[in-house]
Amino acid sequence: MAIEIVKEKYSSPINTVEIGSGAKCVKIGGETTLPFLFDEGDMPNAPVVALEMLDCEPVDWADSLKAAYGDAVKDPVKWAVKCVKEFGAKVLCVRLQSTHPDSGGKTAEQVIPILKSIVKEAGVPLVIVGGGDEEKDNDVLPKVSQALKGENCLFGIATQDNYKTLTATCLADGHSIIAESPIDINIAKQVNILISDMGFNPARIVMHPTTTSLGYGMEYVYSIMERGRLAAFIGDKMLAMPFVLFVGAEVWKTKEAKESAAAQGVNWELTTAIAMLQAGADLLIMRHPEAAKSAAKYIAIAMEEK
Repeated sequence: MAIEIVKEKYSSPINTVEIGSGAKCVKIGGETTLPFLFDEGDMPNAPVVALEMLDCEPVDWADSLKAAYGDAVKDPVKWAVKCVKEFGAKVLCVRLQSTHPDSGGKTAEQVIPILKSIVKEAGVPLVIVGGGDEEKDNDVLPKVSQALKGENCLFGIATQDNYKTLTATCLADGHSIIAESPIDINIAKQVNILISDMGFNPARIVMHPTTTSLGYGMEYVYSIMERGRLAAFIGDKMLAMPFVLFVGAEVWKTKEAKESAAAQGVNWELTTAIAMLQAGADLLIMRHPEAAKSAAKYIAIAMEEK
């Protein structure tokens, strides 16, 4: 007697979000199934791997991580070009670390020329995130957003307590936005609602549920992402956003990655990335080029089953 395999079919898709403009525009989201279950639905857009870089030389990155980029880390434009030309990045994430008061406190006027040069020389869509100081980010990001109007960047990070300034500027300048929540499905939905209530198109929001590195807490992140995705599939429009995860930033601050041989750090980041892909990640922000290359290869093989 043949056994009939039960297959789930869902009625509502995840939003499709475009990053960048022109021929190199990248699309994420759009799926109607849990990751890579092509017998149950569709994934019109493969998950995307982006390489993360700073707008200044990193001072707290592991030596093995910095070594992967060589002297390019001393010049953000050369760093960006190397990510694209040598490592094949289709999307770059630029963290404006130099604007943080503890990292020099650069002004928007100082970083805008760097970003414009990256746009010109690298020629790929950009994810741009602030340095992490709310007051400084609220001053810098609107000016950066205006300077890059027309580039259709993905800006972050908007939170439940600090979303109005970034939402307003992304709305005015035509960019998409990253909405962050602390691994909580209800807060994730609330942030999306708050941003949407300002007149921002929900189809331009990308959710950052926050994550952890491989190890303790991974299963909780996974379950939160899966709950959000299942709710979206049955019609919850305020959870129908693609997921972005800053895998590299989480992995390379762990002792296992920072204080071990380069190969272990690479494997730690890759394993974390693959777990997050299976949880529903649409955009992975990674740091080590070898880990990113392997994650992209994994995605390509998984998508061949389509």
